[in-house]
Amino acid sequence: MAVKQKIGKVTPEERDEIQRLFERRNGLNELAKIVTADNTELYEKLVKDLGKTGTVFQNWWDRMATKYQWRGEENGHWEINFDTCDILLVTND
Repeated sequence: MAVKQKIGKVTPEERDEIQRLFERRNGLNELAKIVTADNTELYEKLVKDLGKTGTVFQNWWDRMATKYQWRGEENGHWEINFDTCDILLVTND
């Protein structure tokens, strides 16, 4: 069972930044389910965009973790509650 523990908070502006990236990444992942490698140009653009978005997404988490000194756990990950701007550490119990 997953356990979620509040470990921090970000500003509404920081929340908006990661929410845009989150929505973009999800949209690209959905698109990846229907685009085939047959459409080489679109496929290459999608792969490139997915890689770039994933990197920017991870950089946001790394930057905020350093700024706010969030604690982590080896088998855990962080989540954000977009409504409250709370950062949660999610671990398996």
